[in-house]
Amino acid sequence: MKKACFIRLRGIVQGVGFRPFVYRLAGNHALAGWVLNGEQGVEIHVEGDEAALRVFVGEVESHAPPAAHIASLQVEPAEVAGFCDFSIRASEHRGRPIARISPDLPVCDDCLREMFDPADRRYQYPYINCTNCGPRYTVILGLPYDRRQTTMGTWPLDAYCAREYADPGNRRFHAQPVACPACGPRYRLHIGEETIEVPQQVIRRSVELLQQGRIIAIKGLGGYHLACDARNVAAVRSLRERKYRKDKPFAIMVPAPTVARDLVHLLPAAESLLTSNARPIVLAPAKAQMPEIAPENGDLGIMLPYTPLQHLLFAWGAPEALVMTSANRSSEPIAYEECDAWEQLGSIADAFLIGQRPIARRVEDSVARAGAFGPAILRRGRGYAPAAVAALPAQRPILALGADLKNTVTLVVGGEAFVSQHVGDLEHEPALRAFEETIRDLMAMYEVRWDELLVVHDAHPQYASTAHAVALPAAAKKAVQHHRAHIASVLAERGEWKRRVLGVCFDGTGYGNDGAIWGGEFFVGSVCEGFERVAHLRPAALPGGDAAALHPVQAAAGFLFQVNELPDLAGAPFLFPRRYEHASRLVHRNIRTFPTTSMGRLFDTAAALLGFTRPISFEGQAAMWVEHLARRAPRVRAYPFPFAGGELDFRPLFHALAQDRLAGESLENIARAFQAAVANGVRDAVAALARTLELDTIVLSGGVFQNELLLEDLRVLFPPTLRVWTNHAVPANDGGISLGQAALAAVASDQGARASAMKPAALAAT
Repeated sequence: MKKACFIRLRGIVQGVGFRPFVYRLAGNHALAGWVLNGEQGVEIHVEGDEAALRVFVGEVESHAPPAAHIASLQVEPAEVAGFCDFSIRASEHRGRPIARISPDLPVCDDCLREMFDPADRRYQYPYINCTNCGPRYTVILGLPYDRRQTTMGTWPLDAYCAREYADPGNRRFHAQPVACPACGPRYRLHIGEETIEVPQQVIRRSVELLQQGRIIAIKGLGGYHLACDARNVAAVRSLRERKYRKDKPFAIMVPAPTVARDLVHLLPAAESLLTSNARPIVLAPAKAQMPEIAPENGDLGIMLPYTPLQHLLFAWGAPEALVMTSANRSSEPIAYEECDAWEQLGSIADAFLIGQRPIARRVEDSVARAGAFGPAILRRGRGYAPAAVAALPAQRPILALGADLKNTVTLVVGGEAFVSQHVGDLEHEPALRAFEETIRDLMAMYEVRWDELLVVHDAHPQYASTAHAVALPAAAKKAVQHHRAHIASVLAERGEWKRRVLGVCFDGTGYGNDGAIWGGEFFVGSVCEGFERVAHLRPAALPGGDAAALHPVQAAAGFLFQVNELPDLAGAPFLFPRRYEHASRLVHRNIRTFPTTSMGRLFDTAAALLGFTRPISFEGQAAMWVEHLARRAPRVRAYPFPFAGGELDFRPLFHALAQDRLAGESLENIARAFQAAVANGVRDAVAALARTLELDTIVLSGGVFQNELLLEDLRVLFPPTLRVWTNHAVPANDGGISLGQAALAAVASDQGARASAMKPAALAAT
């Protein structure tokens, strides 16, 4: 006797070959019915033998395509409709789409084999792809995911590609960006006034330029890269000068893990990240000496090729280590449209390798590391965005605007939290425009209206994102305190709404409830009940406010004001510049000075005492310098950093540090003793608070917890009875703020909705 069922799948199930997979699976089990892409994911009606149905449902989940991710699978009984065969139906649009969009995927092994096969139609074709690989998020214009709603919609398929596209048994069945040399886009190379368009000449000449030490702007999946030979010191220096990027590390692309192992110490967890479908830039300890790539830094960022074009460049003889950095001028978003590339990069690049396929939105490469407490994302972009990272208890759409540094945006639709790609620092006008574009893009993609939307923003009254929130025509708005959002982001990833935790948030800047600049905070509570501040770093003065983040000696003036018996910091070996004297005067007179508990500024003060007395050229530079100094020394005795009366007291720490520097102790040993002091201070504070509050779960978040040495120390210091949670799906830095904002707003909104729904019944009872 025939039975029937209806299956609804949510997750990353569109654009990853799920419908042809279901079609073939149904055929294998002699089942009839249909499959289609809907607004929420994939829908299946299937009927046939009851035993075959049970096996089919199990295999849908256990044998899904490699790029798919099933978040939920619902099976309901259905009426037998009497279908004679199984078909793939056209996508349906019945309401708001909430299907998860697949991130961009690296080119698969099958496509690479075809691309390097002289007998294949797509031999050396740089846009080769199939249902298992290729662009997704960077070509999608709307949902459901169909070719007409991608940037390939204007490229008609020739007869060959059309046959593959229409054949359910073919690997390119409904591969929306499918193309071939006869019908698809191509690349061209511009060198000054010369334009090369013959495909093989384009690749050969590009490789020659790279071998000669030239800089090329290359159009990729989510924008342009600037590429040059990473081992050519003159080329790398020239790139730094032209890009105005004095010290910030460059990423390196290598053709294979074997080459990566020559450059970095690649442990299995890091190699697993490197070769994953996300293909992020992976930070790992440097093995090769490449000071021009990562000045004063013990790590290198390595990635593998993920587009057909990148594989072609290496196959034709490009240098085995290529700088592959975001193509932009300093502090601006990555260029992704041709007109922007010419304007922004004309003074930087010697040549332009430009592809004809349009990019729907800019998406930078992701940055990750295999951390002490598990994999950690430092920048969320290609390969991860815009995958949903949490299911939130939200009945209405929520738009969380994040913070002003390392901005991301989170849109919650149907309870799914979609976190955008990295946008940038909103203090720069181009990044602010990119921020506005990202908001419009997400809202249009998921068809969200302003009159139904709850907008969430940081509590800082002077943030650009706050000002933008004020101007939006949203139905409701809510401010969320910065550091509480950090802690909530970790719990949101895990779906832990009610678990009471001790949250430790260490970062550089965040507006506190008392108007001070927070950044060294301890909280107790849960997402549902909120977070109470129970301890913090001892407050210091911060002359110039947030501007002190650019000058370690300026931050030091406020912290060292409280330290007695300091040596002359203008003299050797400290040699503090006059900025320190001017800042100290402001602190003494209490002019333009603000209270702070910032752990980021604590690290800056240590850096200044160790000799980092120049301005920083990128955020977090001084703290990274301290960490990498410390890595060159064995663990030594820690400086005192006592926890008492709800405060971590930095005064004895800096007194001891200054005395060691004066006595001629090595910089490496001093940095290691400082790092150990911070770890011991956290351990002591956590032990005291967890014992008093009877808590066994610790949450660590905030930009300071990107310090891997600190995390390694804490992993050793924390007792096994403590459960320690960190960020994995979103960055611990401000790139994770928007998710935490959305989580706190969703729970508050859900509680309010439930209370409102209960009110009539309560009134009736009285």
